[in-house]
Amino acid sequence: MPDGAGQVEINLSHGDPLLLADQVFYFKRIIREAALNHDMFATFMAKPMRDQPGSAMHVHQSVVDVKTGRNLFSNDDGSASDVFHHFIGGHQRYLPEALPLIAPYVNSYRRFLDDESSAPTNLAWGYDNRATGLRVPNSEPEHRRLENRVVGVDANPYLAIAVGLACGYLGITKRIEPGPVEAGEPDEDSYPIPLTIDEALTLFEEATDIHEILGETFCMIFDEVKREEMQLFHREISPWEREHLLLNV
Repeated sequence: MPDGAGQVEINLSHGDPLLLADQVFYFKRIIREAALNHDMFATFMAKPMRDQPGSAMHVHQSVVDVKTGRNLFSNDDGSASDVFHHFIGGHQRYLPEALPLIAPYVNSYRRFLDDESSAPTNLAWGYDNRATGLRVPNSEPEHRRLENRVVGVDANPYLAIAVGLACGYLGITKRIEPGPVEAGEPDEDSYPIPLTIDEALTLFEEATDIHEILGETFCMIFDEVKREEMQLFHREISPWEREHLLLNV
């Protein structure tokens, strides 16, 4: 639920991943236009105000059989399948390397640094556990899914969905087992994520399996663009520096 002033939660019905990304893309632009028509501004920055909560874009994903439409995350008896566990394992293994694709700006990481924020800084997983970055909502077996709670609202929806599928695919094909299920607050060292874009880009540059799936050329260009954005940010002299350093050092 939204916690901040003027913060609103919007839910989109599940469906085809490409169509869902289209809906998110158009939704953002419609909201901006509607706000302007009422002399207001709508923002999709991850953390627009220091002392207000940031905003996420929680992505729920499941995999279905193309021929039958059956959810492959559940066995015939309703229990969780190996495919489901390997899908989670793929996220835990590969999502830290792909983080710039779902947290693409310097500001994206601000929501991870707020002690009062509910934004997870881990890729532990648990059943209906909002302290974990990977949550399995309570549902019937046919609706079993994985919720990625790390994605920021500023992420490109096409990339956010593609990254989740890529990580899950790698987990399934490599049969990666997930870590133990977390019932409460995870330990600080339980599948941590990078907390700055500098660190995230360093990991991304070595993510050869992710590059192979998403395209080496695309990943190389994306990394170069984000490196340039990061350098532009670091060249700026911030108000904080003037306030705390200008007359004190």
